[in-house]
Amino acid sequence: MKKRYDFSKGRRGPVLRTPGRKTRITIRIDDDVLEWFRRQVHAAGGGSYQTMVNQALRDHVDRNDEPLEATLRRVLLEVMPSSARRPRKAMGVARKKASRRQSRA
Repeated sequence: MKKRYDFSKGRRGPVLRTPGRKTRITIRIDDDVLEWFRRQVHAAGGGSYQTMVNQALRDHVDRNDEPLEATLRRVLLEVMPSSARRPRKAMGVARKKASRRQSRA
């Protein structure tokens, strides 16, 4: 490193300009939520967790017109395995049939 640097032509401010449609903010997010976004980015092979958070917020805003019931149904279909979505009545019938088979054997 040089002992002295010439800053006579230097300018104050950021070295790289930010996009015009973005605003820098400070936000507090739960540690587990932030870690989830970071894991998702890592699993995808890299990128920016901030971009992913922004996209999640944008998706929520775009779906704002969706009724709550439709949102719950969509989330449950994505999260729950198909076997767990079977109605209780049908599961009860299946159990009765299975117990009848066992008692006959």
